Amino acid sequence: MEELFKVLWKSIVVFIMLVVFSRIIGKKLLSQLTFFDFTIGILIGTITGTFVTTEVKGLMVLLSPVILTLLVVMVAFLTVKSMPVRKLLEGEPVVVIQNGKIMEKGMLRLRYHLDDLEMQLREKGIFNITEVEFAVMEPHGYLSVLKKSQHLPVTMKDIGKPTQYKGMATEIIKDGDVFEQNLRQNNLTFAWLYEELRKRNIEKLSDVTYASLESDGTLYTDVKDDKLEYVQKVEDGPITKLKH
Repeated sequence: MEELFKVLWKSIVVFIMLVVFSRIIGKKLLSQLTFFDFTIGILIGTITGTFVTTEVKGLMVLLSPVILTLLVVMVAFLTVKSMPVRKLLEGEPVVVIQNGKIMEKGMLRLRYHLDDLEMQLREKGIFNITEVEFAVMEPHGYLSVLKKSQHLPVTMKDIGKPTQYKGMATEIIKDGDVFEQNLRQNNLTFAWLYEELRKRNIEKLSDVTYASLESDGTLYTDVKDDKLEYVQKVEDGPITKLKH
């Protein structure tokens, strides 16, 4: 009975510590794990796990993951039923861009720097902050973005035009290997494929990195060693500080 009580309270302590550490580390850990974040997370988990396994003897240690699982289920139920608990454990959305202006105080509160902001904007196809009206960091660590109205794409519905069906593309070639089944499913042959590649001056399948059949029947291809006149770089160059 003493061992049962020991594993119970130690598991509860570990669970509370992990919840507190997660809230202190913040939303960035949930959304964009850097190598440092990942290492710290593993270290925290290892130390807290070792705390239980070294203090509890025998098979009773196997009760710890059961207790932790029950605690997770209980907390999940509480977050559904109680808004204060949900705000306490999961946090609230934070505005990081408002009316096109970066909210430095909100970013500092999240320990969220400009590189993170730019990276998550690029993930949404936004390469210029000037296009953003609002950006909100959600409790789960993802960035929700509303573009300025002049940068929103015009839809066919907006201009009252009918649209054609647009389905998923079908993989035909990946890393030089042909998906024969996908060819057959679309009633296509190797002869057709070789002819399409020949039209694009591609002589060998091994030269093709990726090829897919679009919903309109056209073949998209990408070859190895693309010859581009200019390669865009996104990494930061040397920083020069101006003297006033």
